[in-house]
Amino acid sequence: MDLEKRHEPATRRRGDELEGAILDAAWEQLLTGYPNFTYDGIARRAQTSKPVLYRRWPTREALLSATLRHRGVRDRLPMPDTGTLREDLLDLLRSANRRPERYFAMLSAQVGGVSDVGGLTPGALRDQFLGGQPSVLRAILDRAVSRGEIDAERMTPRIAAVPFDLFRMQLFLTFEPIPDEDLVSIVDEVFLPLVRPST
Repeated sequence: MDLEKRHEPATRRRGDELEGAILDAAWEQLLTGYPNFTYDGIARRAQTSKPVLYRRWPTREALLSATLRHRGVRDRLPMPDTGTLREDLLDLLRSANRRPERYFAMLSAQVGGVSDVGGLTPGALRDQFLGGQPSVLRAILDRAVSRGEIDAERMTPRIAAVPFDLFRMQLFLTFEPIPDEDLVSIVDEVFLPLVRPST
């Protein structure tokens, strides 16, 4: 029995399985800092070879983009549906706050100098992560408009971005999950007064 096991061929990962393992390893490597986001480090973490990576992604920027898109698909924030704009926003911000690493990875790439090499701005990195998926925040705001909780004429793209702009700014300044009272403040003191219909 032992002899039979000894002669069994090792299982080799191929295709989507191999690519997923590499991109998972690349994400973990990115979390250690963009300077460590190297073919050597990723190949070791994924237990594969550098030529395997180069064949799929000939540049580090291409590998970064693929990593962000892969993780973005796996790591979408859940769609809250509490029936009110306030509670939907708080649920969404709290979900994001439980997974701050998704933002730290993109900050690491930006601070690490990827923009100098590949021209990827923080906005471009975010777009890679979202991968063209519909915005959960946009859906929440559209529902609130239909319920009459938001004045549609006041909902400019800049105002719509306020909750997560403030969230990301504080996260990047502290590198710590945000206290819940600060999330409540973003919603109650800043955002809702900007969009509520005039009485």
